[in-house]
Amino acid sequence: MRNSRPATLALFSSLAAFAASGAAAQEQTQPSADMPATTTFGRWTTIIDTLDTGQDAHKTCAASTAFVDGNGNAGTLTLSISTGDALPPDAYPAVMITVDNKDLPTGKNIAATFGDPGVKVSATVSSADAVNGRPSWMVDNQAKTSLALLRAMRKVTSLDIAFGKQAVVSIPMDGFTKAYRNLGTSCGFATKDVAP
Repeated sequence: MRNSRPATLALFSSLAAFAASGAAAQEQTQPSADMPATTTFGRWTTIIDTLDTGQDAHKTCAASTAFVDGNGNAGTLTLSISTGDALPPDAYPAVMITVDNKDLPTGKNIAATFGDPGVKVSATVSSADAVNGRPSWMVDNQAKTSLALLRAMRKVTSLDIAFGKQAVVSIPMDGFTKAYRNLGTSCGFATKDVAP
């Protein structure tokens, strides 16, 4: 499995900026061949970027939604996967949270909970490099946990996120299912285990 962390972080950064711009209705852009394609589904925006080195080509597929937490801090929740990485069901998209809240815990292996009162998924997150100047956290990408988290994102109306006992945000999931299916179609993996 190839490590595409720098490319993923660059894509997270550009997608986060796009999602924060506030696209609301489903629309698809057909940019020039060297620009990523974007599509909006409800509150989620997907971006598909193809890198062709001449020897091989691979796609990075990401989906992101922007939010504002209860304290007025802006942030994004982003999924990303590349055709150069392991694909579902062996591995699922990486999940990153960025939010302008410097009071949240940082470090490695921070206990986190995702879901709503009826669905809870426990995971660990680790703080990562800032994205567009915002602190960020990556969810530990273990296939079983990632699958449970993605299924929870499909089931809930709003995804409540807490780090330890500290509430982070509640993010509406309108459009998530269609955005996830678009990632699967674009990057060539089946989505029926998350979004049948």
